[in-house]
Amino acid sequence: MNILIVHAHPEPQSFCSAMKDLAVATLSDAGHSVQVSDLYAMNWNPVASAADFNEPSNRDYLVYALEQRHAHAKGTLAADISAELDKLLAADLLIFNFPMFWCSVPAILKGWIDRVLLSGVCYGGLRFYDRGGLSGKRALLSFTLGAQPHMFADEQAIHGELEPMLRHLQRGTLAYAGLSVLPPFAAYHVPYITPQARSSILADYREHLELLDRLEPLNFPTMAGFDRQLNPLPREELV
Repeated sequence: MNILIVHAHPEPQSFCSAMKDLAVATLSDAGHSVQVSDLYAMNWNPVASAADFNEPSNRDYLVYALEQRHAHAKGTLAADISAELDKLLAADLLIFNFPMFWCSVPAILKGWIDRVLLSGVCYGGLRFYDRGGLSGKRALLSFTLGAQPHMFADEQAIHGELEPMLRHLQRGTLAYAGLSVLPPFAAYHVPYITPQARSSILADYREHLELLDRLEPLNFPTMAGFDRQLNPLPREELV
């Protein structure tokens, strides 16, 4: 299996970086081919702009998604985007590895999503969810938080449940583009715990990775349940 890890932490000695290193070792030892896009080390440009298109179809007004389609068809994407897109399309599994910033990903990873998940390639028209351009591939979130597990225990917890916080990524990004999304791995309270506790988390993450083929993907909509205007079909039509 070909695996792409998109890693987004500014500190190479961080616990999040240790999770990335463990994933590379564990998956490589299992016989998989692993590539890493270390966004900070690459000095990845997170800003989507007209500069992403060497020969834009409209130089007077930027419609980013349309220019993505045009540039991909003409082979005129910026070189950094093209290189990452090649990695993504070659991958069977995509892992986003990051620290949780403000209930989301770091800006540098959001910029990778904005620039690399191309309209017309990864999604577009009615090509999303199970018909998305990345259908047949899988995805996984692995991330660190400063908070403790009980803070996400249920809707009454101080932060509410964790799943709604991840919905924009797991449903609105990964599943939307056609990826089968595996259950995420969260490393809690890492700035404040003992080295022994950190070792325990890494052991749990190793086990999570070793069970990839047995993890049941999360449940998201399928296009068969909707008409061409994306209205839900009556239940009797789904039988």
